[in-house]
Amino acid sequence: MNLDHHTNPVVENVFGISWLSFNLSNVMMIPIVSAIVFFFFLWASRNLQMKPTGMQNFVEWLIDFVKGIINDTMDWKTGKIFLPLGLTLITYILISNLVGVATLGFVGQDLWWKSPTADATLTLTLSAMVVLLTHYYGVKTKGTKAYLKEYVSPVPIMLPFKIIEEFTNTLTLGLRLFGNIYAGEVLLILLVGLGTTGGIFGLIAAPIPLMVWQGFSLFIGAIQAFIFTMLTMVYMSHKVSSDH
Repeated sequence: MNLDHHTNPVVENVFGISWLSFNLSNVMMIPIVSAIVFFFFLWASRNLQMKPTGMQNFVEWLIDFVKGIINDTMDWKTGKIFLPLGLTLITYILISNLVGVATLGFVGQDLWWKSPTADATLTLTLSAMVVLLTHYYGVKTKGTKAYLKEYVSPVPIMLPFKIIEEFTNTLTLGLRLFGNIYAGEVLLILLVGLGTTGGIFGLIAAPIPLMVWQGFSLFIGAIQAFIFTMLTMVYMSHKVSSDH
């Protein structure tokens, strides 16, 4: 099997609509990652204690870590309602980034088991959701009139620039995550391909670079989850804080 020329299991022209297609790998991996995150927290909180140990200790550390991200971007009184959002984002994106690092699953030439964040559709959907939420909470916190007034402050000519900024924020937030995870996954596929099709040389040369790159990809996956969550709170702070 030549992994260098793998394909995605895509169903096109769904319901006869020419532009509507689904990547079945994403359709499978998104609920799998969601279930992993859900059952992880369910398992970690199954026996809560006043003096945390084991996984409860890790989850409490993670909560404190997300609190620190929020405190770095806005005051806690304003930002405490975003703790569930931040905790969900950082864990979901982290697991999504890492599932394709641990293993890749092929059926024929189709890549089924991979990181869902290696697809721009998912990452741009997440970034669009984040930007829409910033607008929602901006209006909820400041009121519609005061919120919209910020788009023409300090002068009305700023309106088109601020609208463009919303689109660029969406693109950069989503594409940054996608680019890093996709590039890492492509190199993993190439290294696996070298090990499986490169004969004796491949079997000898591929394992060490593969393990090194997997370790580096774990680090990149964690960093990208942190960056996405941090930027989410920065964008949220710009919308809900009165000092921005």
